[in-house]
Amino acid sequence: MTNEELIQRARAVVNPRKIAHGFTVGDVGCALLTERGNLHVGVCIDAGGGIGFCAEHSAIASMVTGGEQGIRKIVAVLGDGTVLPPCGRCREFMRQIDRDNMDRTEVLLGSDRAVKLRDLLRHPWDEVFEGRGGYPYSMADDGGEI
Repeated sequence: MTNEELIQRARAVVNPRKIAHGFTVGDVGCALLTERGNLHVGVCIDAGGGIGFCAEHSAIASMVTGGEQGIRKIVAVLGDGTVLPPCGRCREFMRQIDRDNMDRTEVLLGSDRAVKLRDLLRHPWDEVFEGRGGYPYSMADDGGEI
């Protein structure tokens, strides 16, 4: 799938509308291509009390529900096709879903521009624990599977 096709898939799910208290859903769409070649899409949900989430989270949740963790390409867009880089929370989320995404995932910044996730997330929050046995509060012994 080309970058432009992925951008168009993200645009296709954008459908902004108001929900309770004037919050908005669906004004940003995301499409991602998994390592196995499957497509997942999602939209953002802005809600009160900080319980909303970005379009990337929605698409990643769909991917995880489908049994995958590896992201080959990902893009988020507005309805007019403006490509948005992922926020810091989304960058960290992609990394925590699968550490290999750091070097595997191409984050589209336009139809002709992409960077690896590592280029956008140079210093993950838990890097201070590397070489010291990993994050001390992990549920997994190896920082991987539970």
